[in-house]
Amino acid sequence: MEIFSARNVDKTFATTQALTDVSISVEKGSIFGLLGPNGAGKTTLIRIINQITAPDRGEIFLEGRRLRASDIERIGYLPEERGLYKKMKIGDQAIYLAQLKGLSRAESVKNLKHWFKKFDIMPWWDKKVEELSKGMQQKVQFITTVVHKPTLLIFDEPFSGFDPINANLLKKEILNLRDEGATIIFSTHNMGSVEELCDHIALINKSKKIVDGPTDKIREEYKSNIFEVSYHGEMDLVTNALKKYRILEHNDNGKYKHLKVQFINGNSNNDLLKDLLPVSQIIAFEEVIPSMNDVFIKAVEESNLN
Repeated sequence: MEIFSARNVDKTFATTQALTDVSISVEKGSIFGLLGPNGAGKTTLIRIINQITAPDRGEIFLEGRRLRASDIERIGYLPEERGLYKKMKIGDQAIYLAQLKGLSRAESVKNLKHWFKKFDIMPWWDKKVEELSKGMQQKVQFITTVVHKPTLLIFDEPFSGFDPINANLLKKEILNLRDEGATIIFSTHNMGSVEELCDHIALINKSKKIVDGPTDKIREEYKSNIFEVSYHGEMDLVTNALKKYRILEHNDNGKYKHLKVQFINGNSNNDLLKDLLPVSQIIAFEEVIPSMNDVFIKAVEESNLN
C-alpha cells in the first residue's frame, strides 16, 4: 500500500534546476533510500515534503490525498545539519520540540523519558546542549524526531558523527520503528547502510531520477557477468584455458587460487565450468552481485555521459 508519493515535481532556484519531473512512491512500512551525489536534488525534495519550500510544478500525496499544512505533525524530520539550542536545557528543549509536533506537555514528558532511558541519557536531562558531545546531541535530536510517533520519518545522514556502537544502536531503533508501523525515507552516502536497511531506492543525479526500484532487483540489474572462482590447480593452465574471457583478478592465497573473470563473448556459466574443469579442481563458484556502492558509481557515471 502506497503511503507517500511525489508526482512530476519540478523546482528551480534562480537559474539552477534542482528537480526535474521527479516522481517517487513509498510503500507503507518500508524503508526507502533517497540517494544521489551532493547537489543532486535530494535535500530539495526533502524540504518540499516538509513544506519548507514548495514545488514549482507537481504534487505531493500522503495516504492518497494531497499533502496539507496540518500533515507536518505526522512527519518526523532529522536533517543532516543538526540544530539544537546550545544554551537551553536538554529536557526543556525536547519538551518544546515535542509540543511543536502536537503533543501535550504531559505526553511529551512521558514519551521523552521513555526514549531518554532507552538511549541511556536520562542523567543529561537537566544539562545544557553545549555540555554534550556531538554524538549525544545527535541522540537527543533523533529522539525529538520520533517522539510524536510520526507516520512518515525522514532521516538525512542519521549516522553522521556516531561511533560504530551507537550507529548500530540507531540502526536497530530505525528497524524497530519500521516494524511498529512507521514508514521511513532514508538519505545517506553510506551505501553499506542502504544495503542493510533499504527495501527500495531512488537515485537522483543532476535533478533527475535515474534509478528507481527494489534494492535487490536493482543490484541484479547492474550485474556485469562477473564470476568468482576458487580452485586448486596450475594458474598457467587456467589462464590459457580462459583466453575467451576477461580475467580481472588471479592470485594464490596459499590455500587455493582465486579467480575473478568476466564474460565478454556471450559465454554462459556452463561454458566457464566446461573450460575450467579439465584443468582445475573447483572449490567455489559464484556470480558477483554488485554492491550498492558499485551501482551508485556506475549509474551516476552513465547518467553523466548522457
